Amino acid sequence: MGDEDGPLCGGTANRGRVIRIGDTVHRPRGPQSAAVHQLLNHLTATGFTGAPKLLESRPDTEVLTFIPGLAAYEPMPAWALTDTALASFISLVHDYHRCVETFDGAGLHWQRSVPDRWRGQLISHNDLNPANVVFRDQAAVALIDFDLAGPGSRAWELAVAACFWIPLCDDRDIDDSRRGRAFPRYQLLLDAYEASRPLQQEIAEALIDANIWISTIIESGARHGHPAFGAIWAACAQRYQRAHRWLLTHHSRLSAL
Repeated sequence: MGDEDGPLCGGTANRGRVIRIGDTVHRPRGPQSAAVHQLLNHLTATGFTGAPKLLESRPDTEVLTFIPGLAAYEPMPAWALTDTALASFISLVHDYHRCVETFDGAGLHWQRSVPDRWRGQLISHNDLNPANVVFRDQAAVALIDFDLAGPGSRAWELAVAACFWIPLCDDRDIDDSRRGRAFPRYQLLLDAYEASRPLQQEIAEALIDANIWISTIIESGARHGHPAFGAIWAACAQRYQRAHRWLLTHHSRLSAL
């Protein structure tokens, strides 16, 4: 993630506005920041080391700890495409869920609601794309950018993660070593989380909604004139449409794994 002060790489909504200063990260505040700060403080109190710590909350800026390491920005590096990286990431997600399950997020203002069917008491991260996961020595050590966190569920979180990390889409849209490996990688995700059979069924049921959720966020940002979202949507709109058809076609097989 860079050894020098200045704007950090990656990011979409806040691109160019997340600044490293020494061992701190300065980010813009949003309407959801108060809720996210309570979440981060809870994670710190539980001993979870896989998230930034809140240091200061200013009127327009939040100051967090900087977490050294590498995030898997696009185009994803070869080390981030391995089954080892995927299993390490899912293990970190499992640890996050264990620590966050005691957090009461009721009554807090979050940025965006997940679909009603998948909304519960667990405060899920909801944006576990590779750019929001920090690795050291090819092992996942932290989740960052909790701006989209809010009431969700384990099934929902893992469905979103699967869409990003497997990835679950048409092979014509995969140009790296993950091509042709959707089903074994999806099985690895389930195994790494030690998902029960009922949870596995819920994850499979959530996949189509997860793909729609991801694409809708990008499309909405593009429609409102955000340049980074606009560029992503121009490049990937058809990819998400093909992913939707792929998920419909392979729903039974994914449910049977």
